[in-house]
Amino acid sequence: MMKEITLVITAVKVKTKEQETPVEIKSETTVNLNESIKRPEMLIGSTYKIKPPVSDHALYITINDILLNQGSNQEIRRPFEIFVNSKNMEFYSWVVALTRVISAVFRKGGDCTFLVEELKAVFDPKGGYYQRGTGIFMPSVVADIGHVIETHLKTLDMLPPSEIDTHQQAYIEQKRQAAQESEQSAFPAMASKCNKCHQKSVILLDGCATCLSCGDSKCG
Repeated sequence: MMKEITLVITAVKVKTKEQETPVEIKSETTVNLNESIKRPEMLIGSTYKIKPPVSDHALYITINDILLNQGSNQEIRRPFEIFVNSKNMEFYSWVVALTRVISAVFRKGGDCTFLVEELKAVFDPKGGYYQRGTGIFMPSVVADIGHVIETHLKTLDMLPPSEIDTHQQAYIEQKRQAAQESEQSAFPAMASKCNKCHQKSVILLDGCATCLSCGDSKCG
């Protein structure tokens, strides 16, 4: 097609084929967790162990994660299902019901972090206990399971990391000092705890249990 140029030409530029053909940019489709996603043959999971004083056996909590948008910049891991196993059959019925409900919430998609506060708020009328190794008070076994879920969600960056509270810091410091005192103790390793001074310093002397710290003796 010919076109008459009536203006003064001040510059010349050659138009290439790349400029003529528009480039199609393919956008990545992000897949979010929802009920329509079927369970893969293999899932990546983590197993946590808790030992409540109210149970004769430990509970093993397994949380399996599903990998979404694998290989893309939008790759994320999200919890998909939870199982609780134990030799203690006392908890069997409500544990099965609880894990099925939690797994259904996981697979529903969206924000599942509310489960943590809901479970941690469950109190046992018989009383709670302090978690071994951390000193965190657990009002019930259900709350302990909620604490495990909280720990797992933090590993997936679904919850911000929490700092150790004042009570837990004091508990850890107490245990650290107790360990240091036991290491520095001059009493024999086979010594038992004294009921009077509470030191691990009771040994058998001439067939009589005697405390090497306070002198208390079963033989008077």
